[in-house]
Amino acid sequence: MGKKFTTFDPAAHLTDPAAAAAFINDALASGDAGYIARAMGIVARARGMSRLSRETGLSREQLYRSFSEQGNPTLKTLLAVLRELGVEFVARRR
Repeated sequence: MGKKFTTFDPAAHLTDPAAAAAFINDALASGDAGYIARAMGIVARARGMSRLSRETGLSREQLYRSFSEQGNPTLKTLLAVLRELGVEFVARRR
């Protein structure tokens, strides 16, 4: 009998702000803009796109588009979403 696999959705495991921050940090460390945008989208979905849309004043469509793998969120969008997710964006010297 063949094995059955289910689709893994990381958003289901990112409801804790510390877990979300760690996930975003990992994406940022990759330096891959597409991966970072997709990771932000996953964290945003974990929070709830409708809720995030209300909290940021950005449309759901804009959020989905910005944080898709092909997305290119503006700095304004990125900062608004991070603020509402309770995640701080900091720069530090290597």
